[in-house]
Amino acid sequence: MPLNPDSPVNALPTDRRTGDALADPAAGLLRRLFWLRWLGVAGQVLAILLVHAGLGMPLPLAPMLAIAGLLALMNLAVALRLGQPWPASEAEAFAHLGVDAAALAAQLYFSGGYTNPFVSLLLLPVILAATALPAAAAWLMALLTASAYTLLVFFHLPLPAPAGLDAFDLHLWGMWFNFAVSAALVVGFVTRLAASLRARERQLAEAREKALRDEGLFALGMLAAGAAHELSTPLGTVALVTRELEADYGDDPELAESLALLGAQTERCKALLTRMTAAAGVSRGGETLPLDEWLEKTVEDWRLMRPEVAAASRWEGARPAPAVRPDPVLAQALVSLYNNAADASPGAVAIEGAWDAQHLTVRVLDSGPGLPAELARAPGAGFFSTKGEGRGLGLALVQAAVERLGGRLALAAREGGGSAASLSVPLAGLRAAP
Repeated sequence: MPLNPDSPVNALPTDRRTGDALADPAAGLLRRLFWLRWLGVAGQVLAILLVHAGLGMPLPLAPMLAIAGLLALMNLAVALRLGQPWPASEAEAFAHLGVDAAALAAQLYFSGGYTNPFVSLLLLPVILAATALPAAAAWLMALLTASAYTLLVFFHLPLPAPAGLDAFDLHLWGMWFNFAVSAALVVGFVTRLAASLRARERQLAEAREKALRDEGLFALGMLAAGAAHELSTPLGTVALVTRELEADYGDDPELAESLALLGAQTERCKALLTRMTAAAGVSRGGETLPLDEWLEKTVEDWRLMRPEVAAASRWEGARPAPAVRPDPVLAQALVSLYNNAADASPGAVAIEGAWDAQHLTVRVLDSGPGLPAELARAPGAGFFSTKGEGRGLGLALVQAAVERLGGRLALAAREGGGSAASLSVPLAGLRAAP
């Protein structure tokens, strides 16, 4: 669809792929700890039973299984906590890491202390703290785990000798298994963290691009507001002179017809300037209209500007339609889409609207030459026009208008020729207060 340089078009960034670690590192750490703790509980129980029953090395089962059971009960409480609306704090995440480190140290105390090949798992809470919490919290966790390691050197229950097995070889195999488990945990966590960092970089790049675009649109809006203010005086003068000429030359039919047309167009320009001024400070508590009536009004106002275009409109949705506050910015965005379609195919423009309880969708269809590949890939990514005299402002302006309401615009080619612009916005931003 060729773009009208005076019309706005959109595409709302809808990338929501970032996880909790991107939006809230503490909450992301809490969720990861939840799943890691289940793995830890299962691994502890399996290892205890394997060593005790499989290798014939009697362990104090009661306290060790009790520690694993307490961790499981704690994780059930964490599952309930994660469903609550309040955000996780860094202190809360640190406390969870401290509990896990203490539980691991207690298990090591009952199973050989610093001679246990799994003692290096005390590094895992330090790694998690360093990647998701402030530096002070990471250093404090390192101090706590180092202190626990030191205490395990002097205070622990020795591992019983394995029946019929070489103790040193068994220790080496345990170190190998511990290395494999630790490497898998570190790789899994670090790769997830790297994905979150890449998502953060994408989000920051999009935010910078949006800030630059919004800065340009703000400057354009200020120029438009200034132009509206400056033009009001000369338009008033033109209207006054036109009325004087009508009074002086009203008897001349040919001249009177031209003066009447001039007066009507002058009044229309004044009305447009008034609408621009009102849109800059539109009140959210103003008049309300049924949604279908407001949509039809946007089409009727546009037909006054483009009477030569044959356009059909159709609205579908539950009746009575919800009451909305007329949004002049969105109305201008819709008019821009109507203009785009009319420029592409003046003889065949179809406007379709539909709504449900949450969303309004308006589709503008034309039978023109089709959609440029640049717009199909990234509508609204920058100023782009298919017209030699256009500057592509329309695309950026509609993007800003729809983005402000949390909506999006999709541009697509139609089968058989032509293109379709589908604008969708949440009704929550338009719905009138009850």
